[in-house]
Amino acid sequence: MAGPKFGSFKAEKGDSAAAAGAAAQRRDPYEALGVGRNATEQEIKSAFRRMALKYHPDKNSDDPVASEKFQEATFSYNILSDPDKRRQYDASGFEAIEADSQELELDLSSLNTVNTVFAALFSKLGVPIKTTVSATVLEEALNGSVEISQLQLGKSLCRKVEKQSAHFYSVDITDKEAKMGLVCRVHSTSKSKFKLLYFELEDNGGLSLALQEDSAKTGKVTSAGMFFLGFPVYRFEQNNSAAAAKDPDSAFFKRLDGFQPCEVNELKAGTHYFAVYGDNFFKSASYTIEVVCAEPFSDQKEKLRSVETKIIAKRSELSKFESEYREVLAKFTEMTSRYAQEMQTIDGLLKERNAIHASYTNNPTLQRSSSSSKGKSPSKGSKSEDDQTVKKEKKSKSQPMDGSKSDDEGPKNKKEKKPKDRIRRKKWFNIHLKVDKRRPC
Repeated sequence: MAGPKFGSFKAEKGDSAAAAGAAAQRRDPYEALGVGRNATEQEIKSAFRRMALKYHPDKNSDDPVASEKFQEATFSYNILSDPDKRRQYDASGFEAIEADSQELELDLSSLNTVNTVFAALFSKLGVPIKTTVSATVLEEALNGSVEISQLQLGKSLCRKVEKQSAHFYSVDITDKEAKMGLVCRVHSTSKSKFKLLYFELEDNGGLSLALQEDSAKTGKVTSAGMFFLGFPVYRFEQNNSAAAAKDPDSAFFKRLDGFQPCEVNELKAGTHYFAVYGDNFFKSASYTIEVVCAEPFSDQKEKLRSVETKIIAKRSELSKFESEYREVLAKFTEMTSRYAQEMQTIDGLLKERNAIHASYTNNPTLQRSSSSSKGKSPSKGSKSEDDQTVKKEKKSKSQPMDGSKSDDEGPKNKKEKKPKDRIRRKKWFNIHLKVDKRRPC
């Protein structure tokens, strides 16, 4: 499947305003590829493959119309080949699809050295770059001009394929082997990147691409496999890691959307064609290929059928669970928001209460009143001292001038007298003495 040049890839990442203006002029993806809205994934791939071969820039370098048609076909295919994007487009049109996030497949064979270096650098930095089979390879296969090697069933073969080139193999199977199922597996101990391809024979004798599996790292090797077991077998495509980082919840619920059935589930007796495509940026790819009958793996077949059935059931359950989760999450978000508000209100009330308490203990006005009361206390003390002085003077004046004592002041009478009586006699005695002093002798 052909892809655009690297320059076209950069253009799709360009100015958002220009992209918005171009969105209004885009044709319906189904119309651009010439397929119906109920088209299968295989029909969409076949339609794109035909247009890519016809309008590829390598064959139409001086035709700007062909270049535009090629980019339009590529853009439409990127929408319709992704189940999630296809659902979004069917529901809401182009508005539901962000033009800047479209992942375009690159035909590395059509890139110059500089663009290839940039693509390799981005891949090393962890930027996912999808590559596609060279349009030249697909065209040669379709024209029947490729060299095909015979591969014996059950025997492995080790080879090295150049970058952006392919090795083609044919395998003959009997009715019994076709009924038992077939497995094609490829691995590379040098961790080379490659694509495992399956081709169907056309009426004109050429080969058209039907299935494609990209190699994946598993431990210290890279591997890819195709399974033809007589029942639906699924392939699993990982979701975009960038989208998952933005919205982990949505990524979780869409995680199984990439679990899609393969277009071909079983093979008939006869000759079948496979190919290994070198997908490295600069170097050749070393690999080992083997096609085996699935008869010895009957237990694995049943386990695979069972686990994939469970995955499909779980995918349908996720849809229901998502609605329940969203409802509970909204309620939880409301409760946590209220919790934060209540906590803020309580903190505010306690802060206000502490401020009021502090005004009682630290108010400057209360400090001044207490100090003034301290200043007045000596005057009270002096006043009591003056009263004592006056009392002493009165007591001294109450004593007789001649030092004589009254007859009534005997020891016994003195003890029996009450304080009130003594005070009264003193007052009377004092008055009598004063009167006597004023009289002449």
